[in-house]
Amino acid sequence: MLSWLKELLKLPESKIIQDLDDAASSQLHSQIIWDKKFLRNLYMDFYKEFRDSIPENDDNKLFVEIGSGGGFIKKVIPNVRTSDLISLPAIDMKFSALDMPFKAGSVDFFFKLNVLHHIKDIECFFAEVNRCLKLGGKIIMIEPANTIWCRFVHSHFHHEYFDVSGGWSCEENSRLASANNALPWIVFYRDRTKFQNLFPSLKIRKLKIHTPFRYIISGGLSYRQLLPSFTYPTIKFIETALYPFNRYLGMFLTIEAEKENILKDEKMC
Repeated sequence: MLSWLKELLKLPESKIIQDLDDAASSQLHSQIIWDKKFLRNLYMDFYKEFRDSIPENDDNKLFVEIGSGGGFIKKVIPNVRTSDLISLPAIDMKFSALDMPFKAGSVDFFFKLNVLHHIKDIECFFAEVNRCLKLGGKIIMIEPANTIWCRFVHSHFHHEYFDVSGGWSCEENSRLASANNALPWIVFYRDRTKFQNLFPSLKIRKLKIHTPFRYIISGGLSYRQLLPSFTYPTIKFIETALYPFNRYLGMFLTIEAEKENILKDEKMC
C-alpha cells in the first residue's frame, strides 16, 4: 500500500547497496550519516548521551564500542576502542561480540548503538559482557523501542523484522541483514525476570524511551531527509515537550546496566 511512497522517498545512494554485510556498505552508511546533517546531529546526540554517562573520562579507563560500523563515536569520546565483525577504516579491533578479546574484569564501559537487535545469541553476549566488565563497569545501549509509533514505522518503512513473540536470537547468520528490532524489549521488558536470573550481577539502572521524530525526519540510512537541517533544534525541543508521551511515540530505548559483586553462579558463554 505504501510502496509508492517508499520508492519516492528512497535515498538514491541506498539503492546501490546489494549486500548489507559488505564492508563497502558500511563505508557508504558512514558517508550517508555524515552528509545528512539531521542524521549526523542525531548520532552526535546519542554519542553525547554515552559520554555523559561516564563519571570520569580518562585515558586509564577502557571504553569499548561494539558494532561501530559506519559511526563516528571517537569525535565525542576520543579514547574509545571501536570494534566490528569486519575490518573498516575507522575500526580499531575486529572481533565477535560473542567472543571478546578482553581479560576478565578489564572493561570500564561498553557502548552499543543499534547493535543488540542484530546479536545472534543474547545469552552468550551478556555472559561475555559480564565476564569482561569491571565491578562498577557499565554497558550502555541505544536500541529500537517497542511503542505503537515505532511498530508502525518499522512495519511499513523498515526492512528489519519487529517480532515481539520472538526469542533471544536471530534466525539468519549475517552481520546486519538478520535482526529483530523487538529484541531489546523482549530481553529487558517481556523477559526481564529471565535476564535478572541469568545475570544477577548486571543490574539494570536505566530504561528510557525517547526520540519519537528525529530519526524519522532524518530519513535514516535509506530515505531522504524530510525537513531542512535548520529545523533540528526545533524538533528536538518538540520532543522534549512531548516527553510524557514517549511510552507511545518513542522510537528508541536507552538501556544501562551496571556490574555488581554477586556471589552466585551466572551464565557462562
